[in-house]
Amino acid sequence: MKKTGILNGEISAVISRLGHTDQIVICDAGLPIPDYVTRIDLAIVPGLPSFFDVLNAVLLEMQVEKAIYAKELATAQQDTLAKLQAALPGTAMVAVSHEAFKEQTKNAKAIIRTGECTPYANVILQAGVTF
Repeated sequence: MKKTGILNGEISAVISRLGHTDQIVICDAGLPIPDYVTRIDLAIVPGLPSFFDVLNAVLLEMQVEKAIYAKELATAQQDTLAKLQAALPGTAMVAVSHEAFKEQTKNAKAIIRTGECTPYANVILQAGVTF
């Protein structure tokens, strides 16, 4: 049994295989997920697990150089955006339209679906390097 860090085997494996500029998505319960992208579905009931519970766990193990979010988050969920920015200090933050965001998820190595029911609580994390 793994002693520390992410215990979910699928998430742990995806993170360990990421190379520089590879991307993963952490999303709310409603984001459409393309059939051909690896889906790691953690949603149990609305709100469980939360977007930030999953994001914070992933950030313990993943080196992130850029985060992409839907610009609609800034107007619809200002508190969520502030919390996202606080979770990723020093990380380049890029806002795109929600439609462009959904299009970009098609290139992700994996999409982790949470039970979050806050609109636009989604982020694309781009892997950096540790050296």
